[in-house]
Amino acid sequence: MDSALDTTADTLRVTAWRDYDEAACALPGMSLGSLDLTGPEASESDRLWELGARRVALPAAVDLTATGDLAGARRTARALSLVRDLTARAVLVEWDLRLDPARPDDWQALSHLQPPRTLRGASEPDSALSTWRNGHYLGKCLWRNGPGFLQIRDRRWGNLQRFTADEPHYRHAVGELSYGAPQDSVAKDALDDFTEEKLVLHLGPLAWWVPYRVSRWTQEAMAV
Repeated sequence: MDSALDTTADTLRVTAWRDYDEAACALPGMSLGSLDLTGPEASESDRLWELGARRVALPAAVDLTATGDLAGARRTARALSLVRDLTARAVLVEWDLRLDPARPDDWQALSHLQPPRTLRGASEPDSALSTWRNGHYLGKCLWRNGPGFLQIRDRRWGNLQRFTADEPHYRHAVGELSYGAPQDSVAKDALDDFTEEKLVLHLGPLAWWVPYRVSRWTQEAMAV
């Protein structure tokens, strides 16, 4: 899809259904119709879940090339945040992704998210999308707050990588970055470390937090 996201600065429009299965979604009463998400980003997935949404479609591509100005970067961060937060709830998300051709491997940093329907801008888009779909599972890159520490568990590149930080400003940085923040508003050492480990995605003037915080466990938390 080539059209811009159906948003204003404060609105993201989606279509939602009460079931995962496409055939079930066609039955009477299963459609929630088009919904305008206008509240704080952190509450959007909660609202959809409480409405009964189990399948959600974004009407146009999330475009990583449309982040040259602050407004475009915020729209992209908002859409990515919704995909991330719904993935954490195991909601089926139908979306499309356009990468920046200058950064064709960014899909790997996003490979813990629900795989998109289409992927453009990767070096070998068909192969990349197949790898993404075949390797996707819930819990691939997540974070949690413990008593006095922050821990990230990351399997996007195969083996488990685990990062633990107990510095308060690292935890504060995650809170700032969760829905996109100006890069100069976050402590430089935290942002540099997160960037090195591909835990943030740079969207023009913003940096956006990649891992999700799991809301539904598919197995015992200690196994994840």
